[in-house]
Amino acid sequence: MTDFKFGSRTYIMGILNVTPDSFSGDGIYQDVDRAVSIAEGMVEDGADIIDIGGESTRPGAEPVTTEEEIKRTIPIIKRLSKRISVPISIDTAKSEVARLALENGASIVNDITGLESDPEIIDVAKGFNAKVVLMHIKGTPQTMQHSPNYGNVVQEIKEKLKIIIEKSIIRGIKKENIIIDPGIGFGKTLEHNLQILNRLSEFKEFKLPVLIGTSRKSFIGKLTGAKSDKRQFGTAASVAIAIKNGADIVRVHDVKEMKQVVMVADAISRNGEK
Repeated sequence: MTDFKFGSRTYIMGILNVTPDSFSGDGIYQDVDRAVSIAEGMVEDGADIIDIGGESTRPGAEPVTTEEEIKRTIPIIKRLSKRISVPISIDTAKSEVARLALENGASIVNDITGLESDPEIIDVAKGFNAKVVLMHIKGTPQTMQHSPNYGNVVQEIKEKLKIIIEKSIIRGIKKENIIIDPGIGFGKTLEHNLQILNRLSEFKEFKLPVLIGTSRKSFIGKLTGAKSDKRQFGTAASVAIAIKNGADIVRVHDVKEMKQVVMVADAISRNGEK
């Protein structure tokens, strides 16, 4: 797997949704050839990681069975792992999906529940020495946007992440394999999301890589009025701010466009540090 040199530049995680109900309307469903082709295109456009998800996590999304998630993701991972050299991430909260993905060429587990919903997923990740993305979520995709409330959103997210990180390390996950994600849009209002982005540098106190996912999300639509597939410019602004405030990985749909944003934002922010 690629040896990430966090701090030297920002890495791009390209999103490959293999679902019929992706919030952004880009879900590729039951078409392995097309999914592989799109992923290869993202790598050509500058993606450093491909993140494959077989269950929509948009607000209100209905859960899918383990069998269905396996059917959607594993054939793609199996084929794609033989055709690209960048790491493949599996976006799942299910241990059996993670196990099969890692067996077939994935090397990162991106779990929106912070490895908390399935007690066996930590052991699976540990067994493969996989990197893990520990994300903060308040509630579940079905309930998370039902009036989320915080006293101090950034402080409360940090406190929860601290618990998740410590639990993961106690269970055998190596600290160098942990990436954290404050979970933009997962149990947060517009104001919460803006505060997280504005105060993102505070998450650097964990001394762990920070992943941020703002791409096409509803807070951009609330600010601009743009529909999900027309939010590239709003996404670009949020990505640039995230990089300036310490993001190590940005998770995006539009890799080609965001590659330019990342290159320029990196040059500006890292030049300013010298």
